[in-house]
Amino acid sequence: MHAFPSPEWVAAYGAAINASDDYRTASTDWTHGSVALVLPAQPAIGVPDDVAILLDLDRGVCREARLVARTAAQQAPFILTAEYRYWKQIIKKELGPIAGIMQRKVALQGSLPIVVRFIKSAEALVDAATRVPTRFLDEGK
Repeated sequence: MHAFPSPEWVAAYGAAINASDDYRTASTDWTHGSVALVLPAQPAIGVPDDVAILLDLDRGVCREARLVARTAAQQAPFILTAEYRYWKQIIKKELGPIAGIMQRKVALQGSLPIVVRFIKSAEALVDAATRVPTRFLDEGK
């Protein structure tokens, strides 16, 4: 089990993305750059500072997945920001990423029309996240 978010979880997530045939197929035309998944600080559960998962995505491949400070993620063309509870709902498939954007639970910086065009890619990224053995920080050990 990997704690979300942690460098180990992010490494496993990158591997899960690259193991996903669905992601590869849905994303062969993705040439729009990196995607940052930003999590604002939640000191009460052990996330003292804002962090981001930076995914270097290109044509169906995750070239790199790493946990970075929020400032390092600001150059990504697509930045999705949500509270911990919403990322948890997305990973558990209780909230779709596009629905989260539309419901204003997930803030998007970047082109919504491009994101909508790659909805299958977004769904495959969520599917990959569900394959990572995850321990949520706000749940018991």
